[in-house]
Amino acid sequence: MRQTSPHLILIVEDEERLAAVVADYLRAAGYRVHHLPTGTGAVDWIERERPDLVLLDLMLPGRDGLSICREVRGRSQVPIIMTTARVEEIDRLLGLELGADDYVCKPYSPRELVARVKAVLRRASRSPESPTPGVLALEPDRLQVSHGSAVITLTAVEFALLAALHQAAGRILSRDFLMDRIYSDGRIVADRTIDSHIKKLRRRLGELVPDTELIHSVYGVGYRYEEPDPNLVGPEGNP
Repeated sequence: MRQTSPHLILIVEDEERLAAVVADYLRAAGYRVHHLPTGTGAVDWIERERPDLVLLDLMLPGRDGLSICREVRGRSQVPIIMTTARVEEIDRLLGLELGADDYVCKPYSPRELVARVKAVLRRASRSPESPTPGVLALEPDRLQVSHGSAVITLTAVEFALLAALHQAAGRILSRDFLMDRIYSDGRIVADRTIDSHIKKLRRRLGELVPDTELIHSVYGVGYRYEEPDPNLVGPEGNP
């Protein structure tokens, strides 16, 4: 039965060698794999076969990954990891808010890609009716964040930054997107201002959840908030 069969991963990639290597790694990890070398027919295949996750290249013959992602996301919440050969393209994709679950820049490590696949599938498997309890609790009225009995108070900018990341847990947010969220008055600030705020925010969160990284850097792109399994983190932040 489908419930007990391995997850089905669709690879939409025109680089045959790369697709073959990725497919081998995914099969070794226990997944079923199907490969499409062009974007033509990808949407129909996804609707018909209902894969558990799609690895979607941006530049494809027949139909580009951008339009495929848009159409699929309009009909389905199937997890999508987009891949591109240029890191600057990821910034553009994030700005378009396509709804992909992750973005990977080539060349990438197949092992890392498998790890990303596992992480995205793990997040997707959480039932909306019974969500996993979060490590942090946010109190917007007080600008406070708590974990167990420990509480810290953040600045307005720090709280807005954390709230944006927390609400989009698991997704990468670009620096430009975060800048717009914390500076709604349109002021002009340095490109790396977000990095400075993130550094301070990480230090404050370390007071609540020591030795646990909640905000992850995505090189050249932005940041992602991701919580560890709460069962592995004690009420006072101790693993």
